Amino acid sequence: MNITQEKIDNLNSVLKVSIKPEDYLERVEKAIKSHAKKVKLPGFRPGMVPPAHIKKMYGKSILVEEINSLLSDSLNNYITENKLEILGQPLPKADEDQQPNWDYNDEFEFNYELGLAPQFELDFSSKDQLPVYEVKLDEKALEAKISNLRKSYGKMTNPDVSAEDDVIYGEFKQLDASGNIFEEGISNTGSLRIDLVKDEKIKKSLIGLKKDDTVQIDLQQAFGNDAHRISHILNISEEDAADLKSNFQLTVKNINRLEEADLNQEFFDKLYGAGNVTTEEEFIAEVRKEQEALMEQHAEQKLQNDLFKFSLEKANFELPDDFLKRWLQATNENLSPEELEKGYDDFAKNLKWTLIENKIIKDNSIEIKYEDLFETAKKRLDAQFRMYSPQPLPEEQLTQYTVQFLQEKENANRILEEVKAGKVFDYLKTVVTLDKQQIDYEKFMELD
Repeated sequence: MNITQEKIDNLNSVLKVSIKPEDYLERVEKAIKSHAKKVKLPGFRPGMVPPAHIKKMYGKSILVEEINSLLSDSLNNYITENKLEILGQPLPKADEDQQPNWDYNDEFEFNYELGLAPQFELDFSSKDQLPVYEVKLDEKALEAKISNLRKSYGKMTNPDVSAEDDVIYGEFKQLDASGNIFEEGISNTGSLRIDLVKDEKIKKSLIGLKKDDTVQIDLQQAFGNDAHRISHILNISEEDAADLKSNFQLTVKNINRLEEADLNQEFFDKLYGAGNVTTEEEFIAEVRKEQEALMEQHAEQKLQNDLFKFSLEKANFELPDDFLKRWLQATNENLSPEELEKGYDDFAKNLKWTLIENKIIKDNSIEIKYEDLFETAKKRLDAQFRMYSPQPLPEEQLTQYTVQFLQEKENANRILEEVKAGKVFDYLKTVVTLDKQQIDYEKFMELD
């Protein structure tokens, strides 16, 4: 067998694989004999089918299978032995002039395209400067969080007159161009949250309504052409919701209001466990602490996003884009050309970041241990369980769940990628200069 590499450019090459009968005949004959011992055919005792009979019946398919197996092994060995850093997998190159006959004395030649990983250098230093934000929690944001918590444990009432935070349950009927009910148009009884209405004039028209009141409403204008939300209100598809041009008549059937829970011990116990919080002051302090911790998480995520973007700009290397697009299309049969073009930029960014990650980890001998994966997975599971119950799981039970979680390959790979990214971000934060800046919550939320 002979394998040669023809380099097209720094990012693309072709492997030519030449196979002679002596390279494959022995393994094909071995496969035929193995098949003869296992196959069950009428007229033959189990394990007593003559190999010649198997060769006559299944010889070509066995030959194809063994040639493909030989190719796979040989390509992988060649890539490993020659330390080729490739992207994706070798892609067979179709050649209509060299279609094999699949005979036992054939010499075969196969060509494979390779996408090569780019060679690049990283020169991060203290001269590189990025902002790191200290987000100030204002009283307005704190009050909004407290109100949401109280509503989460509050009770539903039905007031006589609608207010801004209410939900109107009513009948929606499509109107024609003259403002009359379109008899064959869309009609549905559904719910509308007043606080989600974006148009202030329309929102004002929905406040002060009583049962059986009617009002005309342009749902597209009300919700800023949000087809997803409109589709739920009218019980139609998002495609139909996006195409809507007409107004609707809303007849109020009921008004629902979620009253805030009282700040009492029962409420505190539901949130934080029996006796852990006993006064309104302690409750507000606990919410403040949680929100400040959340602001720190948001600021950290913002910094990581900025480091991600900065790293891609700093490295500034090319990928074998044409090869990668062909490879993605070949390995994803249901991927349309339109979907490929639409999603390729994000794919390329993530691939570039992976290459940057791997280089930083290799160049700086950064270790990733099982303990890192375990502790990260444990924190993620603990956070998930706390979403449903403020009471933490017992340590032993959480540990058992973590072990089971990491036994799933997909889960383990996802956590590995998270740990890798965290290690790289931590490294970059020690190299670049971080400019600490205080910022109000609302201004922070406006940042990209």
